[in-house]
Amino acid sequence: MDLRLTGKRALVTGAGRGIGKAVALRLAEEGAQVALLARSRDQLEATAAQLPGPSLVVPADTTDDAAVRTAVDVVVGAWGGVDVLVNAAARPASSAPVPALADLGDDALRAEVETKVLGYLRCARAVAPHMTAQGWGRIVNVSGLNARATGNLVGTVRNVAVAAMTANLAEELGPHGVNVTTVHPGATVTERTSADVAAAPAGNRIGRLVTAGEVADVVVFLCSPRSVAVTGDAVAAGGGTRGVAVY
Repeated sequence: MDLRLTGKRALVTGAGRGIGKAVALRLAEEGAQVALLARSRDQLEATAAQLPGPSLVVPADTTDDAAVRTAVDVVVGAWGGVDVLVNAAARPASSAPVPALADLGDDALRAEVETKVLGYLRCARAVAPHMTAQGWGRIVNVSGLNARATGNLVGTVRNVAVAAMTANLAEELGPHGVNVTTVHPGATVTERTSADVAAAPAGNRIGRLVTAGEVADVVVFLCSPRSVAVTGDAVAAGGGTRGVAVY
């Protein structure tokens, strides 16, 4: 299937590693021009060296609104616009023990909201005028399956907030040709995952962990013109949650 992404101008945040990097690679393989955003220039340049097509390296911290706007201005100045935004600049869910309520400080949640929720909002706010002016765009927010589970208060709250933001943006931007969706990965194999963990059986429906590249396949479809029927909703990409029916 031709995803019709050849020549599309994409901005991927969190592109230095993990799911963000995998998405950047898949988009480039589909013919998109990819601008790479993260805090580490070295990581971005390493990603750029692996892309088969045109790319831009735009280091920025998504907790800084001025830095985000400057980065988007650089992309627009170089390429004339932005067609696709993938928000993936967030820390992965921690494997550390979850603190009890009495030990959970405000900053634990504040830091996650600042990076994942407000960071995603800043990027969407900066690119949306360019997308609506041209009458077409795609925004995909990488969130997480903690949105559908208890046991990690901070993880649940941040990911539910991303899904709620996505639905609201989709409603506002949809009449202008811009689709906005959420992708909820579960535990995912990335370059930081040990070989033992990657090879271990998983408690999902496919019996193994999903890889970053497999999550990226879902994200990249949602970035394409062929995904027009999907907007405002959250798509799970974690190998299927056992014992749950989502409707």
